[in-house]
Amino acid sequence: MKKLNFRPSLLQILYLIIFSLLFVLVVFTPKLISSSLYLSENLIIEEEIVEGVLLGIMFFLGVVIVNLYKHEEARQKELLEKIKNDKKTTEEKLIDSFKYIGTLNVQIQEIKSIFNISDKYPETKNDFKKFFHFFSNRVFGIVNSEWVLFRIIDNNTLKTISEHFESRVGSTCTYPHISNKAIIDENSELSFTIIISNPQNLNILVGCVVPVEKISNEEQIFIQAIANEITMLYVILKSSFYKKVSKIPEREIHT
Repeated sequence: MKKLNFRPSLLQILYLIIFSLLFVLVVFTPKLISSSLYLSENLIIEEEIVEGVLLGIMFFLGVVIVNLYKHEEARQKELLEKIKNDKKTTEEKLIDSFKYIGTLNVQIQEIKSIFNISDKYPETKNDFKKFFHFFSNRVFGIVNSEWVLFRIIDNNTLKTISEHFESRVGSTCTYPHISNKAIIDENSELSFTIIISNPQNLNILVGCVVPVEKISNEEQIFIQAIANEITMLYVILKSSFYKKVSKIPEREIHT
């Protein structure tokens, strides 16, 4: 059995010393007061009265000391409780800080994974499909959704240029029927979250749809970054300059 080491506080020691002195005075009062108190020839206070008054004063002092001790003890307990609460609050803030740092590290890794996707740009539709698959997994890592739909839309005709639907592994989902107009307008009446790409000076728009009614601001920023990346890759894929460069013979590039 573990022994508890009790260490009295300074307040307790002081209280015991004062109370002990009062107790000694009370016990030895009859010895200290051995005769009547002569204030004048006509004013004599009997020994019993002097002892009674002295005992009354010491009793009053004892009550005062007890009350002061209790008051100081309550104040010390209140201060100790405040210190404990401050410590608990500090620990909670420290834990929250560590959680926030951990979240930031995860978000940084997600950002790196979005923009460091490959050492080359897509050259064929099959390459572009692989990028769609890659970005779908990135969305699943950001948002807890059962599926994701990417759709590239012509801004002028509102026709679908390309799209990719993918469900999470182990999930059985059906293809969602969502109009291109609803995606462009980011229709908030649907039970989906729709995020579109940022560039406004292009004839195309990339929309991302997930079956989640509400996502955080950070999640929206990440998904929008993915939509912008898809936009850039599609423009590169369809760029006439890219096609022209890819057709230049290797011997001409070195001349």
